Amino acid sequence: MLGHLVEVGHRTREEEPGCLDYAMTADPGDERRIRVYERWVSQQALDEHFGTPHIKEFRAASAGLTRVGVSLEVHTVAGSRPMR
Repeated sequence: MLGHLVEVGHRTREEEPGCLDYAMTADPGDERRIRVYERWVSQQALDEHFGTPHIKEFRAASAGLTRVGVSLEVHTVAGSRPMR
């Protein structure tokens, strides 16, 4: 599954100009959990992402998997600065 997500991440970064960041990792505390982190220029860019062919392909490929839970959260960041 993580391999499929890596491919989705590559295609998203290459094909979608509204994607600023797309990363995923296996959870070291729970082998059934995969964490995905995405950063988009706008809500519109994210909404368009869900309609792309590679996301539709991924959803079809993962349709038969058992999900132990899904948590989707959108965070709005007011600003950022370098730590040092």
